[in-house]
Amino acid sequence: MSIVTGTFFYAEPGTAYAVQYPWGGQKAVFRQGIHTKMWGRLIPIQFELPIKYVIPTSEGNLGEQSEYANVDAAKYWAFSDAVKARIATSVVISINTEDEGQFLSVADRNKTEENLIRSRIIPNIDQSIKNTCKLMDAQDYISGQASDFDRFFRDQLENGMYVLEEYTADEQREIIGDSSTVRTVVNKESKQKRFRIKHSVDGVPIREEGNSLKGYGLTVVQAVVTEIDWEETFDKRLQLQKEEVAQTQLEKQQAEREFYRAQKEKARGEAEKAAERARLEKEQIQKTIAAETEAKVAEFNLVKEKKQFEVEKFKAQSKKVAADAEAYQNAKLVNAGLTPQERAEWEYKKAVGVARELKELRLPEIFIEGSGTSKSSDNTLLQSLIGADLAKQMMSKEKK
Repeated sequence: MSIVTGTFFYAEPGTAYAVQYPWGGQKAVFRQGIHTKMWGRLIPIQFELPIKYVIPTSEGNLGEQSEYANVDAAKYWAFSDAVKARIATSVVISINTEDEGQFLSVADRNKTEENLIRSRIIPNIDQSIKNTCKLMDAQDYISGQASDFDRFFRDQLENGMYVLEEYTADEQREIIGDSSTVRTVVNKESKQKRFRIKHSVDGVPIREEGNSLKGYGLTVVQAVVTEIDWEETFDKRLQLQKEEVAQTQLEKQQAEREFYRAQKEKARGEAEKAAERARLEKEQIQKTIAAETEAKVAEFNLVKEKKQFEVEKFKAQSKKVAADAEAYQNAKLVNAGLTPQERAEWEYKKAVGVARELKELRLPEIFIEGSGTSKSSDNTLLQSLIGADLAKQMMSKEKK
């Protein structure tokens, strides 16, 4: 059994092995299964190394984590505005299984997987977090630059640490969340120190030499910030800001409500004005149509009267022309003279007419003839009246 266990070993899946022989040789094993080691030393390293910083619970527990993950409690880091916070991260590092020589070199220099994590990977993670915190304020982070934090953090892990340069923000701003705001300390005014990434002439970020995971053939598979636990004073300030923002939003909504209410009243007034205008225009149109109708009727009546006048005038002219024609004819006939037959007919008609008139004539039964002299006029009148009365009595007796 001693010979077998010293000669062979079983390679676990997902793990690379560096086998160092007693006589100084070494080899890399990347495939699972049984392999020879010839009493050599084994250095197992996982293909992917999960490393986590976890914020402890109120009981101090780190929670349920994978047994394969290297878990530590999250540390406190200071942002550029001196606000401190515990930052929980989740990082996954992959080893190089394509280049056997590089893998053996890393395994030989670090001896164990734990040494590789503690001496190479974690210091790079810490340095990346520290540099990234220097590049922004805590207020910047919560104001929308969380994605920039993750980007700076991963870029430094993959390609090396930034070289930072210090500068002073002279411009004073009053925008909430701006990290360039000049702050005042009790009895002393100071300008906050700021850091930015130093760039080359070509605009490429300058990085620290020899401080990169790439030199060990390590690749960053994942690097994200999972949680931030701000210090209590900042939490209180955030709460006040949230309340202020909420109050501001409430006042803004109330102002908008008043604005829209005013717009509604204005629209209602415009609608009423439009309705009144429409009503007046309708009345105006009705009156206009009535006036136009009356004017057209009057015009029609005028035309009718004019036509009637012309008709009557034409009739009168026709009658006049007929009368003139008849008079002209009669005059011609008079001038021309009547024939014996026409004259006899005319005399006959004349005699018949005279007879008809005499037949219809009623003469007085008693006729009194007066005297022609004026002297005896009174006596004669009296005598005539007496005689007429006597004659009337005599005639009535005869009729009986």
